[in-house]
Amino acid sequence: MTISNTQVITPELIAAHGLKPDEYERILSLIGREPSFTELGIFSAMWNEHCSYKSSKRWLRTLPTTGRRVIQGPGENAGVVDIDDGDCVVFKMESHNHPSYIEPYQGAATGVGGILRDIFTMGARPVAAMNALRFGAPDHPKTRHLVSGVVAGVGGYGNSFGVPTVGGEVEFDARYNGNNLVNAFAAGIAKSDSIFYSEAKGVGLPVVYLGAKTGRDGVGGATMASAEFDEDIEEKRPTVQVGDPFTEKCLLEACMELMKTGAVIAIQDMGAAGLTCSAVEMGAKGDLGIELDLNRVPVREENMTAYEMMLSESQERMLMVLDPEKEEEAAAIFKKWGLDFAIVGKTTDDLRFRVIHNGEEVANLPIKDLGDQAPEYDRPWREPDTRGTLPAHLIAQPEDYNAALLTIVGGPNQSSRRWVYEQYDTLIQGNSLQLPGGDAGVIRVDGHPTKALAFSCDVTPHYVEADPFEGGKQAVAECWRNITATGAEPLASTDNLNFGNPEKPEIMGQFVKAIEGIGEACRILEFPIVSGNVSLYNETNGEAILPTPTMGGVGLLSDWRKMARIGSFSEGDHVILIGQDGEHLGSSSYMRDVLGLVDGPAPTVDLHLERRTGDFVRSAINNGQVTACHDISAGGLAVALAEMCMSAGKGMELSIAQSRGLAHALLFGEDQARYIITVQPQFANFVCASAEGCALAFRRLGTVKGNALVIDDLVSVAVEELRTAHEMWFPRFMAAPGGETQPA
Repeated sequence: MTISNTQVITPELIAAHGLKPDEYERILSLIGREPSFTELGIFSAMWNEHCSYKSSKRWLRTLPTTGRRVIQGPGENAGVVDIDDGDCVVFKMESHNHPSYIEPYQGAATGVGGILRDIFTMGARPVAAMNALRFGAPDHPKTRHLVSGVVAGVGGYGNSFGVPTVGGEVEFDARYNGNNLVNAFAAGIAKSDSIFYSEAKGVGLPVVYLGAKTGRDGVGGATMASAEFDEDIEEKRPTVQVGDPFTEKCLLEACMELMKTGAVIAIQDMGAAGLTCSAVEMGAKGDLGIELDLNRVPVREENMTAYEMMLSESQERMLMVLDPEKEEEAAAIFKKWGLDFAIVGKTTDDLRFRVIHNGEEVANLPIKDLGDQAPEYDRPWREPDTRGTLPAHLIAQPEDYNAALLTIVGGPNQSSRRWVYEQYDTLIQGNSLQLPGGDAGVIRVDGHPTKALAFSCDVTPHYVEADPFEGGKQAVAECWRNITATGAEPLASTDNLNFGNPEKPEIMGQFVKAIEGIGEACRILEFPIVSGNVSLYNETNGEAILPTPTMGGVGLLSDWRKMARIGSFSEGDHVILIGQDGEHLGSSSYMRDVLGLVDGPAPTVDLHLERRTGDFVRSAINNGQVTACHDISAGGLAVALAEMCMSAGKGMELSIAQSRGLAHALLFGEDQARYIITVQPQFANFVCASAEGCALAFRRLGTVKGNALVIDDLVSVAVEELRTAHEMWFPRFMAAPGGETQPA
């Protein structure tokens, strides 16, 4: 056996590949010799944090991943959940944080492209996308540039590919100054008996390269994403991939056509670590070996080395195990779509991963060990400090409630995101029922007369920092609530766990406790996690981001004609609070935006109450008793009411005078398990009696009336004044001196 080893393996080279000295010793023990340069790159790709989950695997195993509707949980390209009638929804969320900070347009664009490939690799046609974006402080000199580039990248790729963006989040905080977050979600629909998996089967079968040509873009991208940033960040720009959404659209159609022929035995997209990861995962899952001949790989650049080809993260590429009897038919399909189709290797029975280049064997490694023997760490962690109680009477009340409300709805984190989502195509495919700006995005299931899917993604990072356990619970609960508020049954979830350096016990403690909270919430709410992603080392010069475990969820509406919206009420409808009065102001938007303080504990999440309240609200919606519904979250009751009024263009006359609480807590408290519903007058008594019968707190607030939001003598603001404040922050911010008014 001849192993190419043209470059001396030094401690500096090992460190540059993100491998610790003890990890390199493990490599030597596994293969019994010094690795070649290409082999070192392969181990680096497979053993980095991004691909191996070596710091998080232990804790991810504790999450609930099964349920009555789950067809496929974590471990494949995406999760699969049954939606009746022989259909299923395939969905996942992934991060592209590091690339999007280095090169915002391409980083975000290829994040969208990668998550879309995860969906159609499994045989599902993408039908919806979302994104959760977090940027630094608005006054930071780089923030506008990042917002402009990321939003343009998300829209540029998704719009060209042809998938509607139906929801998402955009938030600002100084803790993201050196590390923005770009979390991309996609969902597709397939037939439940026609799902494609990545497990290779059969010996001596052709391994086929599909899609675009391989270049040098993205070499080492996964390793880059598994380390902190420092002052040398600009040197990492070549590790960012370059995307082509039109090629991806052709790849989608070619794959859909190919899958109907019966030619596909196994298929895997080339995402992080490119050809290396896709080949190793397919072979290892099937207990087979893989042999690749790199001279057969279609390339777009001359004199590429084996190392570059194995670690390139060029986009719009797939790897497939093919039924050899279907080779001619399969090749013709890809030729028709203008894409490369090349047999680059074969499956073997020796559990080896062999790579040949220019007739020379440049890698020969145990394929199972590349994945199964990756280091798994039980990293030290410290119980996080949680903030003590902060009763409402110790928190200052505003001098002017109108001004406080306008400050929140017109501020960086609660203002309209219209500037963002109007750059996305939200209507393509013609099935969108609810667009961004409500509780959840909703799309019709094409071909079915009444069925629809609801999507939401949520997290409140300040809660997670204040108390990772309660904050983790709340992220799940809010996602579940937003889906419920449309009338949909929450089915399952996906997670995107964004944290700092796991080698620091305080950061690892945040991660552990957040996972515990997420797991408890998913179990009690029957909202299993079927896919997801972990993004660690989100730090720059030692400063970590806010802990941000984003939750994405999918819900099912059996009849979208009964769906609730946040502003679908009429004059004279009664406005009812379902849930307790507001009391909790700790870690709230009111404290941050009005008082300029970050203090106090996260709100406690009573998951059993959350479940009972949500089930009641969903039942009332599906029984036709609710004209509009909105969950109460950031900003509390007052902000939720304002959002409903702005959505409908109608006012409300309300009262909280019967409550014993403090006015600022009643209006701005962020207590959980709460909804506002509107009902027609003839249903008001019945709905309230039903809530009482279910042992749920409720309060009649008043009626839909006039053109202003009026709450006793505390709040009286014209809906148009609210709307102006709400709509103008983002465009003014992007048009400010030094800002980019057009997408980069």
